[in-house]
Amino acid sequence: MSSIDKQLLRNEVNRRRTFAIISHPDAGKTTMTEKLLLLGGAIRLAGSVKAKKSKKFATSDWMELEKQRGISVSTSVMNFEYRNYICNLLDTPGHQDFSEDTYRTLAAADAAIMLIDAAKGVEPQTIKLFEVCKLRGIPIFTFVNKLDRESRDPLELMHEIESVLGIATYPMSWPVSSGERFKGIIERETKTLHYFEGRNTTTETAARIISLADKETISQLVPQDLLTESLDGLEMLEMAGDEFSTDRFLNGELSPVFFGAAMTNFGVRLFLEKFLSMSPPPSAKGSSQGKIDPFSTDFSGFIFKIQANMDPKHRDRIAFLRIVSGCYETGLNVTIPRLNREIRLTTPQQFFAQDRTTLEKAYAGDVVGIYDPGIFSIGDSLIEAGSFEFEGIPSFAPENFAVVRTTSALKRKQLLKGLLQLCQEGTVQMFIDESRSASDPILAAVGVLQFDVLLFRLKNEYNVDCSLDALPFKHARWTNASNEEISEAKAATDVVCVRDMQGYPLFLFKNDFSLTYFQEKCGKIQLYRSNSSMHGNMMKMSTNIFEE
Repeated sequence: MSSIDKQLLRNEVNRRRTFAIISHPDAGKTTMTEKLLLLGGAIRLAGSVKAKKSKKFATSDWMELEKQRGISVSTSVMNFEYRNYICNLLDTPGHQDFSEDTYRTLAAADAAIMLIDAAKGVEPQTIKLFEVCKLRGIPIFTFVNKLDRESRDPLELMHEIESVLGIATYPMSWPVSSGERFKGIIERETKTLHYFEGRNTTTETAARIISLADKETISQLVPQDLLTESLDGLEMLEMAGDEFSTDRFLNGELSPVFFGAAMTNFGVRLFLEKFLSMSPPPSAKGSSQGKIDPFSTDFSGFIFKIQANMDPKHRDRIAFLRIVSGCYETGLNVTIPRLNREIRLTTPQQFFAQDRTTLEKAYAGDVVGIYDPGIFSIGDSLIEAGSFEFEGIPSFAPENFAVVRTTSALKRKQLLKGLLQLCQEGTVQMFIDESRSASDPILAAVGVLQFDVLLFRLKNEYNVDCSLDALPFKHARWTNASNEEISEAKAATDVVCVRDMQGYPLFLFKNDFSLTYFQEKCGKIQLYRSNSSMHGNMMKMSTNIFEE
């Protein structure tokens, strides 16, 4: 790139904001996604994630199964502009059975929006996802949602977030009551009341903004007892609350907190504008050669998601690429270090759920889709120059195991092709038991709903009717034991040894007792809950397991 292009690159990268939305199921995550898209001008009417046949579906829920069940089962990628910012929004599944997809997606995010249900507070899945964000050092924004319903005391919610999640909070806004008596939010920085009126769920009703100094106008709109209660809470915050620290926020130690109601689109615009101004531009990512600077003119990126059959008519496979540095242009030659192979990149695709448009260029921070001819794996690095790999994306120990069956012998090859592609996507994990036939792989999932998705997609996308026979295992653990140690362990216990799609060994245990007994009998053998400890967090997916 020329010296002029370096400044252009810096300007473009600084405009990017790449973020994920995380929450417990039903905290309003997909609704929040819809409202952000609405404000960004990407859609004109917001859909309901639980829409019936007469209504439109949420834009981010594009898979047929998602429309039927009213839940998100796959990460959606959506790009939109808001003022001078280019937003790459990653809407993740909230249901814990699909948490692996969320973990993979967080590797591509520079910040996270954590939604909290104002009535329920911090819920179990929120805790798990928060921990992943914290491990990655991602700045976390908190949006306390559903203030238009009866809610818990905001001071109590702040205390719960701090004590349960172990992160300091700094409320940027503060609610005036909740439910039927909800009157709006007070913006601390400007000392203004954003008055709540209208309950339109499909378009935005602009907030009426009134200075707190205008007591006469406010007294006509807000009962005195509600205003006093809110202002007393604010006063307590000023006296005892944390000071805001940009450094602590960027290090993931302090979370700015916003209040609002995504369903009625109240407080969302205020949140979006603050979020975009406060959240960091694309960050440097770790690699085998240290941090890779997003402003480097050499292109690099990594694959964090693969989705087959987004367009069933074309049976295509799209790899989702997080650009880490440089500029992506059609025809760029890059190397895949895992394969030691050079490829020429096709035209980048910008996504809006399943809809796509072609781009001329994309920059560090952008998430784009590229056509996958069947060579990419989750965690793959794509680099223009040098010789390094980005920190990979781990698989986690599953707790549900099964063998897939099909009644049609003629569909066997079709089944194995579908299994291989869906496992490469990360829909489920697949293990080979070397004492069994290779054509009967063991399928494994973190949550049982992953199996439902697998069967649904095998039928709808590969035209194979299947059933699953559950296997009596509860735990899987990776190991770096030698073949001799594995043989000795199998002779001394009831453990079953299998290999993952990269050829690494795992032990399968039937129950807690079996796992404990193994650790007592074979104490020298190391066990791991994820494959990241096994091989530097790099995915080395083999694609020839079933090739004849």
